[in-house]
This record gives sequence, structure tokens and C-alpha cells, in this order.
Amino acid sequence: MDLTGRRAQAHSGTMHITEKRSAAAPRGASQGWWPWAAGAGLLGLAIGLSSAPADWPAFRGPRGDGHALPAGDTRRLGLPLSWSDTQNVKWKTEIPHRGWSTPAILGNQLWLTTATIEGHDFFALCLDKESGRVLLNEKLFHCDHPESLGNAVNVNCYATPSPAIEPGRVYVHFGSYGTACLDTSTLKVLWKRDDLPCRHYRGPASSLILFENFVILTMDGVDVQYLAALDKGTGRTVWKTDRTVEWNDQDDPSQMVRDGDRRKAHSTPLVIQTKAGQQLISPGAKAAFAYDPRTGQALWKVRYPNAWSAAPMPVFDPATGLVFLITGLGKTEMLAVRVDGRGDITDTHLVWRTDSLVAKTSSPILVDGLLYMVTDDGVATCREPATGQQIWRGALGGKYAASPIFADGRLYFSNQQGKTTVIKPGRAFEALATNTLSGGFMASPAVSGKALYLRTKTHVARIEAAD
Repeated sequence: MDLTGRRAQAHSGTMHITEKRSAAAPRGASQGWWPWAAGAGLLGLAIGLSSAPADWPAFRGPRGDGHALPAGDTRRLGLPLSWSDTQNVKWKTEIPHRGWSTPAILGNQLWLTTATIEGHDFFALCLDKESGRVLLNEKLFHCDHPESLGNAVNVNCYATPSPAIEPGRVYVHFGSYGTACLDTSTLKVLWKRDDLPCRHYRGPASSLILFENFVILTMDGVDVQYLAALDKGTGRTVWKTDRTVEWNDQDDPSQMVRDGDRRKAHSTPLVIQTKAGQQLISPGAKAAFAYDPRTGQALWKVRYPNAWSAAPMPVFDPATGLVFLITGLGKTEMLAVRVDGRGDITDTHLVWRTDSLVAKTSSPILVDGLLYMVTDDGVATCREPATGQQIWRGALGGKYAASPIFADGRLYFSNQQGKTTVIKPGRAFEALATNTLSGGFMASPAVSGKALYLRTKTHVARIEAAD
């Protein structure tokens, strides 16, 4: 589908928000195996999954929205409000090498990825959720000449994409360095792919998602930009769709500005349900797209020509029919977009936009009709989803990359210095607790049962109130 030059139905225009500031013993380490609207809403990462309500099968949880339980489910899981290095830590397991991936949890297994600091070797790890014991530490891929992370060495690594798990299988992804599927019973590799090209330039970061029988990958590099759906059973490519973006970044035909740095992105897509069907929402550099997740056909796009390196995952609000996108670096904005258009909908379906206190890295989260996020410099905000109007702001302090989660009626924000601030959702800023673990957080929290699973830069810890 050609998205250039097309227009959908006329819309009254875009609201630009100007803010007023308010107060406020492992197996296999050396082995390698090769073989929208009421009644509608988020599908996210849970499509095709039959996980228990409190499992955490992928990056943003069971539905891709950062919630431990479905909207309207008010059951209490019994998560602790307070913890430290010595309080409410049931177990803590050191993780070798380096990885920012969020743990994927199903049943009694916790999966994560890691890679050597220089990016030569790439591993999948499986831990026993109850004890923290390492059940598997398997080297899956090797690269003789990995591309340097450059100036992103402190904010990215070679194992940032999060795995996804479903009954019987787990899927791990390291960008162009490799994608694999493992059997969760035998812990053996079922298939591998290391032939999907992409020059990530600052390292891979987009997580895979599961949709029906597909593993969907996002590859936004400086050289190529595309999405691909792989067959879950075989790893075979089912569809592949290239981005259609007007880059306008070449001073001369042979040289891209900043070596193509403004063509890359790191976001993870979200599948939503609309009146017209399902859409795969995927922000990239300079534009965000909606695709048909079954075919890869492009449905619409919204342009933001002065921004790149989009990282936060989109959020969808079924009550307003709006999807919330963050553009990335450069002109960092949050955009609220109606999803009922086709073609280039930049001038017709963009409802509001703001460049005030917008996160560059951490994903936003929607709770009880309010939209929350935290900037990279630690300022949390609450907004009205329909208008973008800021309700409050609150200084959390520290640097943030991890995305917030919602469980037990609380929001959890974890920073790079190891502090997690627990906030009560609502129209006033209210911090309930601040807790610190040594090591600092790049990975986002996960929830299973009555425990939080927190991955620091060096360990994974199970945080659970003592009986």
C-alpha cells in the first residue's frame, strides 16, 4: 500500500498542549543448537497466550500495557510495598555478562537474555521462579565482529530486547545477531535465525511480540527498516514489510547525515483491536505506522520528520480511541492519534501533541482513565488522555530507562540508580514508598503471583513479603 500523498476524512485539527507547571548449576553454556470502543481494546502481547492472570510473558506484561491484571480486575496480589537489599528479598541470583531485557515469566520458569559486554556471545537463561536456581545458560549465537555501541554504551547493550513466552515455547531475540525458539520442557533449541539483516548502529533494543502464529520482529537500523513475521513453529518468514519514510537526510547522494543515525529506532510494537479490525502500531524514525498484523499491509502513518530513535512502546486508550506515541530523540513529543484513518493521517487524525516533559526512553502507562509517564531525568506526570492536559507533575529523581508497571493499585517506577518509587494513581501526586536495590535498573519490572521480579544490572531478585 502506498501511503504517500493519501488523505483520510477531514478532522478539526491538532491541539498543541502548552503546560502550566503545578506542584507536586546450569546446562549448556557452551552448547549451540541449530535446526479500539467499548468491548474492544488492547490485544498486545497476549494474543495466542494462555498465561495465568499474574504471569508476565513479555516486555510490557500479558497485554502489552504494563498491567499485571486486566482492566477492571481489582484482585490484590499481595505485592510488598517496601523492600531493600535485606528486606523482602526471597532470592537474588547473579546474572553473567550484560542484559537489559525484562524477564518473561510463565508457570515456574523465568527467562531472560544476556550477552558478553563486547557483543561476541549471546545467551538465553532460564531460572526456577521459586528458588532463583539457574536451569539453563545456553549460548545461542556468536559474532566475530559485532558493531560497536558507540556513545550508547552506557544506555544500551547487546541483550536489550526482551523474550516472550507461551506454553511450551519461549522466543528470544538479539536483533540482527539472532532470533531463536526454545522448548520450555526440554530446554532445547527448536529453531534459529541469524540471517535477518539490520545495522542497529547503537545496538538492538526492539523486543519481539507474539501474535497468533507469528513472532513479529522490528528491525529499524541505519541501513534497512522493516518489520517481519516469522512462523512460530519453523522460524520461516511469513511476511516482511519495509518502512516507507521520506528521510531527507542526505547532504549529497552518497552520504547520510550522521551516518544514518536518524533512520534507526528502538520501539516495540503494540497490537490493538479497533472497530475495523486489528492493528499493529509501530513507531519508527520520523514516522509511526499501523499495519495489518496478519499480512504486514500498511494501514496508516503519522509523520514526525524531526524526530528519530523512538523507543517507548505505544499505549492505546479504548475509551477515547486514541493511541499515544512518543517520537524519540530530536523533537521529542507525545502524539495522540485517532486510529480510524487510512493512508497518511498526519493532518487529519492527530488530536493533540505536546513536547513538555515527555519521556524519551520509558514507556507511558494508562491507569483508570489517566495517562502517566516519567522523563529520562525523573519527572513523572499525569495527563488527561482526551486532551493531553497535565494534571500534575512530581519529581522522582534519578535517571530512567525502565518502563513503569501497575499492580495492586500502585504504579512502580524504577530508575537507573536502583530506586523504585511506588505511586498511588490519581489526580494528585502521592508517593507511597521509595525502595532501593543495589545495581540499578535498565530492565523493567515483572510480576508473577505475589512477587515482583526486579532485574538490576547484575542480578535478578524476587521481591516478596515475608509470610
